[in-house]
Amino acid sequence: MKRFRLGVIINPLAGLGGSVALKGSDGVAVEAVAKGATPKAQLRMQQALEVILPFAPQIEIITASGDMGGELCRQMGFTTQEIYTCHETTSSLDTQQAVIGLLTQKLDLLLFAGGDGTARDIYSMVDDSFPVLGVPAGVKIHSGVYGITPHASGLVVSMLLKGELVSLMSADIMDIDEIAFRQGIVKAKRFGEMTVPAAPRYIQAVKMGGKEVDELVLADIAADVIESMDDELYIMGSGSTVAAVMEDLGLDNTLLGVDVIHHKSVIAKDVTAQQLLALIADKKMYPRAKLVITLIGGQGHILGRGNQQLSPELIRQLEKDDILILATKTKLKALEGRPLIVDSGDPELDKALTGYYKIVTGYHDYVMYQVANPDLVEN
Repeated sequence: MKRFRLGVIINPLAGLGGSVALKGSDGVAVEAVAKGATPKAQLRMQQALEVILPFAPQIEIITASGDMGGELCRQMGFTTQEIYTCHETTSSLDTQQAVIGLLTQKLDLLLFAGGDGTARDIYSMVDDSFPVLGVPAGVKIHSGVYGITPHASGLVVSMLLKGELVSLMSADIMDIDEIAFRQGIVKAKRFGEMTVPAAPRYIQAVKMGGKEVDELVLADIAADVIESMDDELYIMGSGSTVAAVMEDLGLDNTLLGVDVIHHKSVIAKDVTAQQLLALIADKKMYPRAKLVITLIGGQGHILGRGNQQLSPELIRQLEKDDILILATKTKLKALEGRPLIVDSGDPELDKALTGYYKIVTGYHDYVMYQVANPDLVEN
């Protein structure tokens, strides 16, 4: 029987800037590592490939050397062929050259791990002529070519391997200006389309942009949160809904970062994952911490998209009641019943976070909404 020829590309630098508050990884890998960032992209690809490991005898993986795929795929026991030798320190050129080599191999699907920059690099070589699928591993995941989690990406590949009827659809390649992004300005741009397997349950929607129209609703949400504030340390996540709370407190806010407040004053701005852990470790000064987050419009992610500073190590130290989720009803209705998603990078933690949460939708106005277990998203 002919083996399924799966192309695999990992951008080893994807996501490095997230945990250290650099809001991206393009051109800042050295700085990110110096700040203590650790690579995550290989782990994310491993989580996707574990789903299809039972099909290993049916699969031949065509990939690049070392950290770009070859080492991981061999270690996992897949039949692996390397057709490109990457540089010791990889760049977008390595991604593009690897794609050129892969496209000569009559692949059935190209699976890649990265962020929006990686998707752009692959699009520049592939266009919309060949089926691809992304494993989310970057800081910015606005493009519609990614699975909603690494596990979900693996599930899509498993559908193909089981011979299920999977159509193809066009998905947008989106990216933003990271220089402006680090200054708190979001400038999204559509670069084109790539063809992906059509499994809407598992493939994420393109992020909804723009500021909330109904400022009164945001003010009501902010008033509810502020009224409940006490002696706790408050970790304020990214996004315009959380920014409304900071604005009503009269505090300077890092729109696309994480700030920390205590007694309604900012004590740390645009913090990294390690800085957050150091703060909450001081139990004498801050015996309890709360996390204030919102969801990404159109996608539903509350953890793992643009807020990698909120590490699994941090989340594990919080009780469920310490996680305050803010959202307008408009954003929740736009999900059309789909659950909120946690994709922390720690599958066991993601399972533990599943269930129904009270969402603050106004002043003394709440709804119960489900947070999904990514491993059971197909249910």
